Amino acid sequence: MAEDVALGHSSEKFIFKGVLTQMVKKRSKQEDSKPIRITPLGGCGEIGRNMMTIEDNQTMIVIDAGVMFPEHDMLGIDLVIPDFSYVREHREKIKAIFITHGHEDHIGALPFLLREIQVPIYATKLAESLIMHKLEEYKMQDMAQIQIVSDGERVQVGHFEVEFIAANHSIPDDVAMAIRTPLGTIIHSSDFKFDYTPVGKQGSHLSRLAQIGAEDVLLLMADSTGAARPGSTPSESIVQDAFEDIFRAAPGRVIITTFASLLARIQQAINVAAELHRVVTITGYSMKQYVGIAQELNYLDIPKDVLVDVREINRYPDNQVVIITTGSQGQPEAALERMADERHRDIQIKPNDTVVFSATPIPGNEEDVSRVINKLIKLGAEVIYPPLAPVHVSGHASQEEIKLLLTLVRPQNYLPIHGELRHLHANANIAQELGLSADHIFQIENGDTLLIHSNGKMEIQPQSTKGEYIFVDGSGVGDIGPAVIHDREILSRDGFIIIGVQWDQAAGTIIPPIDLVSRGFVYLRESAPLMQNARNQLTATLEQFGPGTSKRKLSEALRKDLQRYLFKETRRRPMIIPMITYI
Repeated sequence: MAEDVALGHSSEKFIFKGVLTQMVKKRSKQEDSKPIRITPLGGCGEIGRNMMTIEDNQTMIVIDAGVMFPEHDMLGIDLVIPDFSYVREHREKIKAIFITHGHEDHIGALPFLLREIQVPIYATKLAESLIMHKLEEYKMQDMAQIQIVSDGERVQVGHFEVEFIAANHSIPDDVAMAIRTPLGTIIHSSDFKFDYTPVGKQGSHLSRLAQIGAEDVLLLMADSTGAARPGSTPSESIVQDAFEDIFRAAPGRVIITTFASLLARIQQAINVAAELHRVVTITGYSMKQYVGIAQELNYLDIPKDVLVDVREINRYPDNQVVIITTGSQGQPEAALERMADERHRDIQIKPNDTVVFSATPIPGNEEDVSRVINKLIKLGAEVIYPPLAPVHVSGHASQEEIKLLLTLVRPQNYLPIHGELRHLHANANIAQELGLSADHIFQIENGDTLLIHSNGKMEIQPQSTKGEYIFVDGSGVGDIGPAVIHDREILSRDGFIIIGVQWDQAAGTIIPPIDLVSRGFVYLRESAPLMQNARNQLTATLEQFGPGTSKRKLSEALRKDLQRYLFKETRRRPMIIPMITYI
């Protein structure tokens, strides 16, 4: 009961009941309105790739267009973006793109989306700068129509009015959105947490959320990333205390790795360094990019003479140096990875270095991070990472903050977004725990549509469009599919064998010898008996065919018979590529 009082709950646990009765007042107006469709194209059932469309019969708006970084089984893939098929089909209805904040999983797919549609983009100041920098890399800056918005502003697009509400996250200029429609108000939470002592200038606009909640909210769509985590997410301010302890105790250089977009963390490191008379250098491409943009927009306060070029740090004693670097996720070729491999051009790890991982691994990156930590320890560095010290806090709301959001907004209906299925499910359970009935809580995946009827009733239309992965590999977009990824898995696991055959088409006989080339399967010299027996097997296979046999038929027979033989002998299944030359 004490928890209910703290959250503003009544003894009936939550005040959804009174809100639902208010629907009667708007029923006559809603009867004349058209249905609204909400369709996530990414971000529901996964971490990243966030993108959503909201539409009526005349107008569609897009919220975010992000990327997902490839998982370990997506071999050779650079990025994963949403499937834009649905956008392509309805491009004449799309009137605007709204961006919640500047993280890659919310803006990274914009260069690809803008090849499909050119409509106004509404984004906050920092997000606008990051988008423009990204578009410049793709030489697409002239294709963007970006309008900068801020807390409290409203934009009218067709039948929708979008109000921007300041939210707190791990990057400045994050905004939630109140989308007013003919059927009622829809709130999109963005990625959020409630930090009452934020490092930057921006906290969450709680009073505005409460005011809108009092107006009767039809639907709340809320971030689920931290929904499985009990309690509240700690304030960013606790990290500065940990930094102070680490900096004071460090006998030599302090090397901090964190997300390049985590400007509050970078500011904290700079603050402590200045206080303890250490200079700071920045290394890593994305870190330099974010810091440079943040300095231009005054999102970082860097005292004079604190920031130095990386080539100058050797002029200072080690105990007066702080290095802020990329590589917190163990990324290949990131600056910290190159330091760990002793390949960094300017920085070599020393035994008295203290390396701080001010981040937690994104799911799937744990092995990469552990590998880098082990390399650093082997080089003699002291490595500090969660949970050894409180050097990182999440940018996403935990269970108590989600409860607070629900209490402030008091929605009629609830849609968990942004997270894997387990996160969406945990978020749905929170709403039900607070008293919202199960038939007003909706769990959907990418490609599903939440249909809002004119009377306010809602239903899920499963897989109304595609929510598939689109792979970006180099300059290719969408030309790599599951079949290619499967082939790459086979090549990485079992290697391949090329069969070289010359075939006398008129006589219907082979012209020996049969050549076998192996890569990643066996070493030919040490496996001579195996390869000779394979040639004998293939010769017997070809002797079954006569003049006029097609290449396709010969290739299929060679592939099947060699695959059967090699699996019997080695229990492996290499990729087999027949190459037949007609003579």
